[in-house]
Amino acid sequence: MAELKEARVPDIGGSKDVPVIELLVKVGDVVKKDQGLVTLESDKATMEVPAPFAGVVRELKLKIGDEVGEGALVAIIEASEVTASAAPAPATPVAAAPEPAKPVAAPPVVAAAAPVAAAPTATRSPPVAFDAEALLPDKVPYASPAVRVFARELGVDLARVTGSERGGRISKEDVQGFVKNALAGGAVAAGGGGGGGLNLLPWPQVDFAKFGAIEAQPLSRIKKISGANLARNWAMIPHVTQFDEADITEMEAFRKKLGEEQKDVKVTPLVFLIKAVVAALKKYPQFNASLDGDNLVLKKYFHIGIAVDTPDGLVVPVLRDCETKGLLELSAELAAISAKARDKKLGPADMQGGCFSISSLGGIGGTAFTPIINAPEVAILGVSKSQTRPVWSGSEFAPRLMLPLSLSYDHRVIDGAAAARFTAYLAQVLGDLRRLLV
Repeated sequence: MAELKEARVPDIGGSKDVPVIELLVKVGDVVKKDQGLVTLESDKATMEVPAPFAGVVRELKLKIGDEVGEGALVAIIEASEVTASAAPAPATPVAAAPEPAKPVAAPPVVAAAAPVAAAPTATRSPPVAFDAEALLPDKVPYASPAVRVFARELGVDLARVTGSERGGRISKEDVQGFVKNALAGGAVAAGGGGGGGLNLLPWPQVDFAKFGAIEAQPLSRIKKISGANLARNWAMIPHVTQFDEADITEMEAFRKKLGEEQKDVKVTPLVFLIKAVVAALKKYPQFNASLDGDNLVLKKYFHIGIAVDTPDGLVVPVLRDCETKGLLELSAELAAISAKARDKKLGPADMQGGCFSISSLGGIGGTAFTPIINAPEVAILGVSKSQTRPVWSGSEFAPRLMLPLSLSYDHRVIDGAAAARFTAYLAQVLGDLRRLLV
């Protein structure tokens, strides 16, 4: 007699509120013991919840987006010896083959397969194993939707990636490894437009310990992911950086006065930069765009990404609809999302949809730098530490607070003259805030 049993989330290292990112089965599917039922993704890793026994899935208790912890009910499975042995068998000729006079309706490629036994009618079972290389033009890669999106963002063809997980499943680490290998000249990463390999020398392999004492520190998950993105962006985007500076003497005086009046929120120079960038994007819309093949997608919204330094690495949360918000509202949102980033509480939605990014090192130091564009954006603004310097006014030198600006742009979309106009206008807006009212 068949028995209904519960499949629950096993020990996942004490993690709570871990989101479900993929359903690996559906009601009616026959599963084997240890076959994945759903995929969970925590801040640290992606993991599958395995079936504790073989059987037929009768109910699924979770959906994509649900947050679970250890012991959460995943599915109700009808366990029985019959269903447990219903796993696919090798495709071999059988004594009682189907009648040739009654072909089964199927896609053309399946019709060319070797004869197989008739499928059971009581329950759905997996298809009989077949040679996908012989029947299909390309084997469908075994990867979760999250990994597919990640690979698409990196411009990686999953068909070229070898999966290291159970059953050949491709993980994010496999995709990252493929990109690193491609950048080292060991493979060809298929990017948009079918670009070729970089043909670089292999990465040097050095035994550092023979030169002295060393300590190996594993990279954080954020650094692994951002590192692969940065390497892809630097290799595939023709970067040029335009340097300029803005006189923010009056802006800083106004900011300090505003800060004295507003005790509930800290007003930083970054919110003025956000408003100035929005004004510049409106005037020069090609900077608020993305390449899509041979088309340039011009965006009518203004979502600004802000690079935030966290103990685990750099993240870029996005402030949305910045054109509709005032300085105080942006200040509150910026403080909230920065705290959220440092507490590792950012969700995928917090980091998507950006049009243009700002990376500010003004609180640390430096005079200029070359920020790397955050694809699929076409430009990013770097900001260094402001300095008071004597500036010629036309009749005398006067002390002015000057802010260094570093604009990196995609030269496929933007030429040097446009970049110079953009930074010049940005400097004008920061120098005279009344331009924000125009």
